[in-house]
Amino acid sequence: MVQTRAISKTINTLVDLKERFNLVPTQDDDFFLEWTQDLPELTDQEIKILEQIQSRFYRHRERGSLAEGTVNQLLISPLLTLAGLYDEPFFVTTEPEVEIVLQDKDEILRGRIDTLIIQQQFWVLVVESKSTIAFTIALPQALTYMMANPHPERFVYGMITNGDEFQFIKLATQNQPQYDLSNIYSLLIPRREQIQDILRVLKNIGQIMYKLSQ
Repeated sequence: MVQTRAISKTINTLVDLKERFNLVPTQDDDFFLEWTQDLPELTDQEIKILEQIQSRFYRHRERGSLAEGTVNQLLISPLLTLAGLYDEPFFVTTEPEVEIVLQDKDEILRGRIDTLIIQQQFWVLVVESKSTIAFTIALPQALTYMMANPHPERFVYGMITNGDEFQFIKLATQNQPQYDLSNIYSLLIPRREQIQDILRVLKNIGQIMYKLSQ
């Protein structure tokens, strides 16, 4: 009998992911260079806006942990806006439902992506934000959502965050499914201005996906 399961309650480890999709970390050092190479420079105006975003975040964060919706309003939406991922040729959808049918497991996995950026019919960026769940759980769940990409011939990017920290993901599903991760960026490290690095990666992803569509 086919069983329908919630992704958020079923996929909690990388072992869960490997058992269902045979998804493994890549061994190719050049697989995910987009978070380190050819990153766009930021304008003075963009840097000024980032300072405002970060200051606003700190002011709220000092009062305690932030709910997922608050993180989205304070950080995710402003960053995606500044990166141009809400503008042409991109579109944003929130909480789209995904379904993955695993016929060999007699299992259907269902869930909702927090934020999905698309270009035409192609997935560009899957965003998963968690206020209280550790990255060790957020990562396999985000990768599961990314496996639902309806165009497996195209790679897809992801970003996971709990507000304090951010990490980027790249996934390819053709042939052997594989993925790679960026370093973890922390907004709580003083004077490092890692929010600027986060925006540069987001802008780079947008530029890369735009060029692929031309």
